[in-house]
Amino acid sequence: MENPLITTKKDIGWAYVFWVAGWFGVAGLHRLYMGRIGSGLLWMVTGGLCGIGTLVDAFMMPQLVIDANAGKKLF
Repeated sequence: MENPLITTKKDIGWAYVFWVAGWFGVAGLHRLYMGRIGSGLLWMVTGGLCGIGTLVDAFMMPQLVIDANAGKKLF
């Protein structure tokens, strides 16, 4: 089994697993997983933009994964 943190193709299932961690105090892991270091660190410092950003990401997750797999790293 491949390590989900170092594989180049990102999986939406793992992204949601890391997203759930945001509701338990570790916001931003899903963004770090997808290579969005800037916003991942911002989510960690601000608690997922006070939870609002983390909630919005639940609906944006499919597109975030598609962008990560296409090599797009927008913040």
